[in-house]
Amino acid sequence: MPVDVSPLFADLDAADAATLLPLFDDVLKAMREEGSRMGRWADVLPDQLQDLLVTREHGDQSRWVDALRLLPSLTALDCDLNADDLAIASAACTATQAQAIEAGLRGLMPWRKGPFRVVDSHIDTEWRSDWKWQRLAPHLSDLTGRTVLDVGCGSGYHLWRMLGAGAFRVLGVDPSRLFLMQFQAIKRYVAAAQGVAPRADLLPFKMEDVPANLKAFDTVFSMGVLYHRKSPIEHLEELRGALKPGGELVLETLVIDGVQGEVLMPEDRYAMMRNVWFIPTVETLLLWCRRTGFRNARVVDLNRTSLDEQRTTDWMRYNSLVDFLDPEDISKTAEGYPAPLRAVIIAEA
Repeated sequence: MPVDVSPLFADLDAADAATLLPLFDDVLKAMREEGSRMGRWADVLPDQLQDLLVTREHGDQSRWVDALRLLPSLTALDCDLNADDLAIASAACTATQAQAIEAGLRGLMPWRKGPFRVVDSHIDTEWRSDWKWQRLAPHLSDLTGRTVLDVGCGSGYHLWRMLGAGAFRVLGVDPSRLFLMQFQAIKRYVAAAQGVAPRADLLPFKMEDVPANLKAFDTVFSMGVLYHRKSPIEHLEELRGALKPGGELVLETLVIDGVQGEVLMPEDRYAMMRNVWFIPTVETLLLWCRRTGFRNARVVDLNRTSLDEQRTTDWMRYNSLVDFLDPEDISKTAEGYPAPLRAVIIAEA
């Protein structure tokens, strides 16, 4: 039945975090309908959400909810999930509505992963996530009909690209509550354009919060997460446990040049990030995949992050990649380590 998005976020109350809980009714229902393994997560999900969104206060949550409530309902909507900017257009948007959209979306800054276009608002995000999708998409198994998990999904840009590629259901996990609000802003307009609730959801959790060994997903993505984990082996085991037998892992992470067995562990920061623990060579990363039970692990893309792919924009006004590199030699980080080089590995469980 058509999705009621009029008014778009009037049901949210910035003073009452419990009003956020109905945002997850669709995914909870889907988990209960789609088999016993996902049902295991459905059994604990309400308590997880209550604890995170209601019990644990967040100083900016009310401000973000207020920004969502600025977003107006629109009619005559259309969206293209296969467009690089996930274009959402309306043939009936007034100038006043366009201004409200711009104000609401800017109230959810900074925007790091995208880009997005909502009517006249072009969200020029810090990362050109569409470039990463273009690099990895030709190497993926056909996503048609697949149930997909995206770990560390950010604001959900790639969730929409996966859905546009034919996935049956996509589920992202990322602990940032700001990313959750950004995802919900886009989701409501996609729902209005399609007339049904899209089979895409973002849960504000870490991978460690996903019940172990669900074996419920046909494809699992982990992009930009592994180097943030103190135990990369444990993360790989978690990812394998989420996959159905024979399911596909898509792993994107930082690597260094070198031979099997070599790993960089930064003394303190890497590219100004404190939470970077292990950066392996490609051959070491492939070995980790084999040792954790993955088959046919292979490199499908190797890309040095450019200053055009990650940069400061009007929608993300903080420091970005250029500020994290040695100003005299951008082949090195500010600390003197090799500049970010990213590999995409595909393997089967």
